Amino acid sequence: MTLRDVVITGVGAVSPLGVGARTLHERWTAGNSGIRDGEAPCADFEPTDHMSAKQARRADRSTQLAIAAGNEALDDAGWADGLPYDAELIGCVLGTGIGGISTIENNHDQLRDEGAGSVSPLAIPLMMGNAGSAALSLQHGLRGPVFSVVSACAAGTHAIGTALRMIQHGEAEAMVTGAAEAPLTPLSRACFERMGAISPSGVSRPFDARRDGFVMGEGSGVVVLESGDAARARGARILGTVRGYGSTGDAHHITAPHAEGRGGARAMQVALRDAGVEAEHVDYINAHGTSTQLNDRAETRALKTVFGERAGQIPVSSTKSAIGHLLGAAGAVEAVATVLALRDRIAPPTIGWEEAEEGLDLDYVAGSARKLEMSNGRCPVALSNSFGFGGHNASLCLEAA
Repeated sequence: MTLRDVVITGVGAVSPLGVGARTLHERWTAGNSGIRDGEAPCADFEPTDHMSAKQARRADRSTQLAIAAGNEALDDAGWADGLPYDAELIGCVLGTGIGGISTIENNHDQLRDEGAGSVSPLAIPLMMGNAGSAALSLQHGLRGPVFSVVSACAAGTHAIGTALRMIQHGEAEAMVTGAAEAPLTPLSRACFERMGAISPSGVSRPFDARRDGFVMGEGSGVVVLESGDAARARGARILGTVRGYGSTGDAHHITAPHAEGRGGARAMQVALRDAGVEAEHVDYINAHGTSTQLNDRAETRALKTVFGERAGQIPVSSTKSAIGHLLGAAGAVEAVATVLALRDRIAPPTIGWEEAEEGLDLDYVAGSARKLEMSNGRCPVALSNSFGFGGHNASLCLEAA
């Protein structure tokens, strides 16, 4: 069976760097950070700028973020005046790590303090993990495959990979896909702090010798994927191609990665094999790069396994240095950032990287962004990695238009 090629025609994002996919790209490339006082909120996001007050009341913050990013992505794809294909051939798959955690916490407080009668009748549709995909499908009339993926910090990448497969195999002509997360709540903070994952210094500096944990953030990233033939037939502007996808499990530990990055390395190898791309043709890597001791070391070792001696010659940077860790939304927002970085032939910086550690000796794009030097007119290719609690590993192979 010949698989169809799948192209990216629209991107949308709400991140700690601001509202909009281009804002994310431009501010990260310029070396700006959205981290404030040890967290990375979407401070510029006002829900009613993107939806009615009634719609905002009926959506958890995570769903509000998904709606805003999704609407931008559809507009960016040229869908503002209507769907380009039969609605039954367009689906929506979004990822999340936690879902409507603020709704859960708020309604638990209401139950405890005022009794069962005070709990919102909308609590279930607000808190459920599939609320984001349901909201976008309802708003835009998408009647193809619609559901959500929950796989911790790999959820966004898993969602995009799942959507890719659906188009490749003819289950859909186009997919709206990505992820959203809004975990900046008292319970989330307390849980991650108790497990020692949060940076006590409040600084995200992936791969730096001084790294001491991740900085938690919120946001959403959404991309529109279309069958390449169909997109070209309608005259769509194409931003890039999803060449391949790899997904593996560590079966090692519920939170810690395998010390040698075994599962992450296999995910990258599977993505490259799926894409039909040789390791020597990868020009940039958007790392998972959480700023934790175990992850950054394991990912560096995984990259050395996959790329051998060439590993040190490939620019590797982490979006989390600018926006913190968006948990289930991380992979989707980072995929958006990677697509735009490839479009501009640029490797954005790992902000805050200054001190090397023995064994962490790759090119982490310290200081400032750098142009990707291409030869023979070839379009640049990148990997975008996501590794989640539970031993979930996922990697996307993306190519510029």
